[in-house]
Amino acid sequence: MSILTRYVAKAYLRMLGLCLGSFVTIYLVVDFMEKIGRFSRSGASWQHLALFFITKIPEMISDSAPLAVLMATLLTLGAFSLSSELTAMRSCGISLVRISAPILGISLLMSLTVLALGEFVIPKTYAQRLYIQAVLIQKKAPGMYFRQHNIWYREGDTVLRASLFEPSLNQLKGVTIWEMQPGTGLPLRRTDSTLGELGPRGWTLSEVVVRDFQGAEVMKTRKYPQLLAPLKLKPADLKVLGRYSDSMTLRQLNRYCKKIQAGGYDATRYITQFHSRISLPFGCAVMAFLGIPFALRGGRSSGIAFGVGISIGVGFLYVIINSVIISVGQVGLLPPVVAAWATNFIFLAAGGWLALTIDN
Repeated sequence: MSILTRYVAKAYLRMLGLCLGSFVTIYLVVDFMEKIGRFSRSGASWQHLALFFITKIPEMISDSAPLAVLMATLLTLGAFSLSSELTAMRSCGISLVRISAPILGISLLMSLTVLALGEFVIPKTYAQRLYIQAVLIQKKAPGMYFRQHNIWYREGDTVLRASLFEPSLNQLKGVTIWEMQPGTGLPLRRTDSTLGELGPRGWTLSEVVVRDFQGAEVMKTRKYPQLLAPLKLKPADLKVLGRYSDSMTLRQLNRYCKKIQAGGYDATRYITQFHSRISLPFGCAVMAFLGIPFALRGGRSSGIAFGVGISIGVGFLYVIINSVIISVGQVGLLPPVVAAWATNFIFLAAGGWLALTIDN
């Protein structure tokens, strides 16, 4: 590693640490002010509050990383321009590609770090945070267990199993309800349904098959197009220990998608989330690639105000465009891979076009 590479890398790492720390601190303060009133009314202890916000820090780092990389890129190159260091480097015959290489390399390492956080750290802290919020802070009963393969819920002598919960539609799919004989543990009735939907009167089951038992033998079988389920289950209960895509590793999410497809259900939403979990961390590298020509085009005007303003504007634009395209992919209007990577390619193309306008 040459002296110039070490110098640029050290300056960029200092700025990146400062930007990332600032964004995480602001994120933490805003989130704390938003939730502290509601949590205090629930009678939460300070230990549980501290644990809640500590477990959210890895997610804050992941969310803030692309914006921090972009701002650090603009501010580092802007500082080089203001101090005439960039001019001195170029007068020595050093190309902009050589000057920018350490920044691109560090941003790529940052992308891999965020990807590793999302795979090994965030799923665990996300599940812990949900438990802390719902059970320890809001004092909800942890009677709901949502695992990768099945949802289980017990209510007295009634046990429910479902293959899938759709929180946006308040629907349970692949439902089986066992009604047990009190004190014996023997089955009294089994109800199978393809779909359970929450309505004004409670959970309504569709395409229902009811089997009455006497001992271990089936005594009677009945079929109904619809049937009201004897459950007091609420969507809020389902979310107590909910395992959504944010609480799964990529391997778990991939297996979950295959399981849903094997059960005959549409897994487009989860497949899109799987690919977006891979593509979003590389937004760090894309932001650096986009930020370099922005900073170089600004020249000596690329000061702190310029860097902060451009970073916030481009960051919000990235989030909005990505959210819209991901939503389009989740409803099946775009292939999941295209929806997940489209925003990165759009901003990468914009950075490439800007780079062509810079005199190397």
